[in-house]
Amino acid sequence: MEWTNAVVQGTLLGGLYALFAAGLSLIFGVMRLVNIAHGDLIVMAAYLGLTVVTMLGLHPLLALVIVVPVMAVFGYVLQRAVLNRTLGDDLLPPLLVSFGLSVILQNGLLEIYTADPQKINAGVLETASVQVGGLSLGVLPLLTFGIAVAVIWGLQWVFYHTALGRAFRAVSDNPDIAQLMGLNRRHIFGLAMALALAVTAVAGVLLGIRTSFDPSIGGGRLIFGFEAVIIGGLGNLWGTLAGGVILGVAQTLGAKIDPGWQLLAGHIAFLVILAVRPNGLFPRISA
Repeated sequence: MEWTNAVVQGTLLGGLYALFAAGLSLIFGVMRLVNIAHGDLIVMAAYLGLTVVTMLGLHPLLALVIVVPVMAVFGYVLQRAVLNRTLGDDLLPPLLVSFGLSVILQNGLLEIYTADPQKINAGVLETASVQVGGLSLGVLPLLTFGIAVAVIWGLQWVFYHTALGRAFRAVSDNPDIAQLMGLNRRHIFGLAMALALAVTAVAGVLLGIRTSFDPSIGGGRLIFGFEAVIIGGLGNLWGTLAGGVILGVAQTLGAKIDPGWQLLAGHIAFLVILAVRPNGLFPRISA
């Protein structure tokens, strides 16, 4: 039963990792952009959620009503004002700019919020649990996994059943031809980044409820997100959820063997899968 519990808890943890990774997968799928600052944007969303909860006295889940639109607008402005200028055949400029953005965000958060660890108080939600088949499952992990499934289903629906999704796929397949056909690719890229940071906002607030955070942890969240994306297959949203689950289960099983192996086990699982399937388990298939 202990090993079963470890697998179940790892699966639920994978929901949070999938939320970390969904924005990365979306951005890479639309504009082939690897955003080095993604982890710091998750932390920024967590701090924004903390600020809203502290100042307005809202429950953290209600605070998402404010945090999600703010992060979406920030993403659109960031893409239109900065990142669009770096996109092209050379992958190095956007990498360097996003790395610089990461440094700016870390130091800005450090200056505003200090290096002291913070946590978003969600009251009884943090400790509530339900009994399922002899297992005690936390309500927060269950809710997080449910939100992850809903978010990824929503993104998948947007991609394949809406005009915006068709625009995303058009600029992803060939941005120059899409531009000639009347699509403003800079605007579409801005909307893609806005959508990605809206998902990042959800991930950041849930991270802040689940554990303490400080301005320096963005790099670790970025690594978890990258590993989940690559395990699942670049640009494949459902693959991202599978990648997050595999990473989470590997970590909890590693921690079961030895507490010091938790992160190492996840990295080993990532390397093994990468060696066997360099394109990930579910590589994106062009529509």
